[in-house]
Amino acid sequence: STTVPHAELRIVMVGKDGTGKSSTGNTLLGRQCFETNSYFNRTPQCYKQGAVVDGQQVSVIDTPDFDRTWFHRHLIHQCVHLAAPGPHVFLLVISLGRFTEEEKQMVQKIKELFGQDADRHCMVLFTHGDHLEDATIDEFLDESPDLQQLVAACNGQYHVFNNKLRDLKDRSQVTELLRKITNLVRKNGGSHYTNEMFKQAMREIQERMEERRCKERKEIFLFHNLSE
Repeated sequence: STTVPHAELRIVMVGKDGTGKSSTGNTLLGRQCFETNSYFNRTPQCYKQGAVVDGQQVSVIDTPDFDRTWFHRHLIHQCVHLAAPGPHVFLLVISLGRFTEEEKQMVQKIKELFGQDADRHCMVLFTHGDHLEDATIDEFLDESPDLQQLVAACNGQYHVFNNKLRDLKDRSQVTELLRKITNLVRKNGGSHYTNEMFKQAMREIQERMEERRCKERKEIFLFHNLSE
């Protein structure tokens, strides 16, 4: 772990297409820097943009659809490279009112890809906050045990965004999110996710793949012996 004086806050956004991931990046940075309608014509890759927000240098890495492309190892490497020396937070972007089976497994997938300690750097960001209408996010969560479980897996860290906020000058939701991220970093002793943690995760993935291949070879060997 590396202690930072917050010269730069590095945020990696993960989630499915259509959750408002790219719009969230634009709202965070206060400008249109991520394409929001490029689902069909964009090569799956990670994109990085930055800006000074509330006097703080913020870098945001937008990733492809979590479910469709994150098993490609080069994308994981690209994400870690863009977030070097390491992200302070993985923002799990979830659309309010549309919570899928795949999204229930997001924290587990992140831990499998980035190591068991990665959940310490996770936070849920609910988009389409306008869907709450007169309800609060806590009331909404009370009605959804699955969402409660996801938030609990992120150590209770969550925030709500309304990317369609008409008052563009109202940056309070961004200020509040950055405050929560800063508190999370402080809670982690000022540390960010490190390259060493990533290398360890890659070693564990390699070991699991080798174990799987070994098991398959044994099964094939037994099958041939039984067939003779």
